[in-house]
Amino acid sequence: MEVSELENMARSAVEEISALTDARELEAQRVKWLGGKGLVRRARASIKEHQGEARVAFAREVNRIAEEITRVVDEATERLAAEATARRIAEDWIDPSLPATAPRRGALHPVRVVEQRCVEIMGRLGFEQAEGPEVETDYFNFDALNIPRDHPARDMQDTFWVDEQRLLRTHTTSVQARVLAQAAGRPVKVVVAGRVYRNEAVDATHLAMFHQLDGFWVDRGLTFAHLKGVAVHLARELYGDRRVRLKPKSYPYTEPSVGIDVECALCGGAGCSACHESGWVTIMGAGMVHRNVLQEFGYDPEVFSGFAFGWGLSRMTTQMYGLSKLRPVYRGDLRLLRVLDGRSALCV
Repeated sequence: MEVSELENMARSAVEEISALTDARELEAQRVKWLGGKGLVRRARASIKEHQGEARVAFAREVNRIAEEITRVVDEATERLAAEATARRIAEDWIDPSLPATAPRRGALHPVRVVEQRCVEIMGRLGFEQAEGPEVETDYFNFDALNIPRDHPARDMQDTFWVDEQRLLRTHTTSVQARVLAQAAGRPVKVVVAGRVYRNEAVDATHLAMFHQLDGFWVDRGLTFAHLKGVAVHLARELYGDRRVRLKPKSYPYTEPSVGIDVECALCGGAGCSACHESGWVTIMGAGMVHRNVLQEFGYDPEVFSGFAFGWGLSRMTTQMYGLSKLRPVYRGDLRLLRVLDGRSALCV
C-alpha cells in the first residue's frame, strides 16, 4: 500500500462518515475503518513492506489518517446525538428550561400531629413522657389496676390474648402501673401515648386498634381540685375557649371518677348529629387514683394521693379535623391525608 492510497482512503472515510444520518450506520463505518479488521489496521500491517525513510513516512501518514478518522467519527457521534435529542424535544413538546417537578413533601400523620401537641401541652405542666410494651402481661394490664379476673371491665374490653399470661394492651394505663412499680414509692408525673388494641366490631367510629394518651400524677397533698385545674386547662388548650363540664363516671382504677366534656364546636351547644343532639362532646375520662392501686405499689394512701386522666387520640383527631368518621384516618388514603395536611387542626 502506497501513501497515495492512504490519502484516497482518508478522503473517502471523511466523506462517507460526514454524510451519515443514522447511528447504526455510523457504527458500521467505525468498524469498517477503525475496527480490529478495519482498513486502518490493514494499513498499519503494511508498514513492514516499506524500508528506510519511506517506512517512517508511511507510518507517520497512517497515524495521521487514524487520528483524522477518529476525530470525524467523534464529531459525527456528537452531531447525531444532538440531532436525536432535538427530535425528541420537538416530538414530546418538552421545554428543558422549565424547572423540574419536585417530589411531593411528606407530612406527619394527623394522629401523630395531635399526639405531639398533647404531649407538648402536658410537658409544659411538668409531665415527663414514658413508654411501655404493646404486648403486656395480665398483671400490669388488669390486676395491678384494680381490675381482678371477675371484674366486668375485662369483658367490656374483650381482649386479644397472645397466651394465658400475655395480651395486646387494652389501654396505655398499663404503663402507669409499670411506672409506679419502678418508682418505689417516689412521686411521679408522667404522660404516656401509644397504640392500644380491643376486639371490637369495626364501624365508622370504632377500630380494633387505636391510639390513646394517659397522664397521671402521684404526690403528697394532691386533691380533686388539682385534677379539675389540670383537666380544664388541657381542655381549653386543646379546644379553645369553650365551655367545659365534669360529670360522674366509673373507672376501676380511679375513685371518684369523672368524664370531661366540652361544648360541641359544630353546633355551639345547640345539639347536632356529631354530639348526638346533646350539645356536648366527651373528650377524656379522669379521677383520683384508687387507693388499692396506690397500695399495690407501696404508696401509703394516707400520705400520697394522685389523679389520672386519659383520652382517645384517634377520636380526638377526628374532632380536631372536623371528621365524622374515624376509619378513613387509618386507611392510608393519600388523598385524604394530603387534604388534612393542608388543614389546621383545632389544637395546632
